[in-house]
Amino acid sequence: MKAAVLGDVGIEVRDLDKPAPKPNEVLIRVRASTLNRADLIVASGHRHGAVGGVGARIGLECAGEVEAVGSEVTGVKPGDRVMATAPGGIAEYAVTDFVRVHPIPANNMTYEQAACFPVALGTMHNAIVTAGRLKCGETLLMQGASAGVGLMGMQIAKLMGASLVMGTSTNTERRARLKEFGCDLAIDSSAPDWPDEVKKATHGKGVDVIIDLVSASVANQNLAAAAILGRIVNVGRLGGMKGEFDFDRHAAKRIDYIGVTFRTRTLEEIREINRLMRADLWSAVEAGTLHLPIHQSFPLAKVAQALDLMKANGHFGKIAIVM
Repeated sequence: MKAAVLGDVGIEVRDLDKPAPKPNEVLIRVRASTLNRADLIVASGHRHGAVGGVGARIGLECAGEVEAVGSEVTGVKPGDRVMATAPGGIAEYAVTDFVRVHPIPANNMTYEQAACFPVALGTMHNAIVTAGRLKCGETLLMQGASAGVGLMGMQIAKLMGASLVMGTSTNTERRARLKEFGCDLAIDSSAPDWPDEVKKATHGKGVDVIIDLVSASVANQNLAAAAILGRIVNVGRLGGMKGEFDFDRHAAKRIDYIGVTFRTRTLEEIREINRLMRADLWSAVEAGTLHLPIHQSFPLAKVAQALDLMKANGHFGKIAIVM
């Protein structure tokens, strides 16, 4: 099979042996995958969790047909059309634990569309509902809202009963589109006084939950925008891994600052995350209520060009790879 692999001078497509599923795994004939920021980390030669170094396969999610299942697998059978989080998913075949596999709804969803969902659904449900503890009627700010996970997160917040959803972007055109994905107020986070806009929108209280995909460069502004007893969930670090932090304001507001990542999750934790996500969100997926835009699709042979587009931050929504 062909797969996207880190070579000596960047990502290349190599011929590899087709994987065989373990007893708990599903073998998927991949039809489409989508890129995530973690793929850029691996492509740059750095490690992302246990994945990294020359020979590492990239990809976190995919969609296709089930070709084979292990002896312990239940609820999934050969021939099923599925989407899944799957390590090394940018390839013609991928294997993954069966609880990370979800049926593609029978609503004319394409493989490319389905491949956009698994990472965004699991990551954002866990960040907003489990870590962020969003309650019906509370307010939420998505920091870095034009990323695929950000667009999904705002929709999830609305679905879970947020009274006001705000999203940030430094790009005028992208801010204009955020309302298509559940955003009530789009904020220019390049403006130094943007926390004042958040406070005005929340009648001086500040925002209850901030889902932060940017981190270092906006950390102290997030603290300024947050309400007393607010929660800030550190999901991504597009603005830097390290930066200044106003510890006194953090303490004065009694803010919960919560870090989340899938890199250190056990398989049992991932299974529970998927179970909770399915319970809350799957009816909306099947109804077509949740959606993500595909900025551009590339064939597998041009995966390096697709990564260049993501690195240049020239996209809105998802970048797909088609097998």
